[in-house]
Amino acid sequence: MITTKMYTPANKPSEQEKEELAEFLFQHLEQFGDPKPDIEKCIDYAMKETPTFGGFIIKATQDNQIVGSVIVNQTGMKDYIPENILVYIATHKDIRGKGVGKLLMQEAIKNTEGSIALHVEPDNPARFLYDKVGFSSKYVEMRLKK
Repeated sequence: MITTKMYTPANKPSEQEKEELAEFLFQHLEQFGDPKPDIEKCIDYAMKETPTFGGFIIKATQDNQIVGSVIVNQTGMKDYIPENILVYIATHKDIRGKGVGKLLMQEAIKNTEGSIALHVEPDNPARFLYDKVGFSSKYVEMRLKK
């Protein structure tokens, strides 16, 4: 049985849980992920460890093992930029396609106020899940890295 737990700035994960979440995301985002320090910054942002708008983390577990996680950060904006950005979502590589990602997406959508944006690479198979739960691609994102 898969259960979920939500962390917010008012209900923060322990340091050990933060480390486990960061390591899980680092491992299971695979080629679509970021360096672990960036994932840790995202967790800190969601938990308002620095001056931010906050957000939340949802962890899915089965038999006391993490099988999925999603992190949503609040942007502090509205209308012209969505109020939330889904930064990371990952499921354990051994159980992909079994509904954990969909469960996490549904929980994230249910627990946000306002619109949600996410970035996805064109070749990421998770795009099909995002389409199924109602996301659409309105823009092509372009970045200038400095």
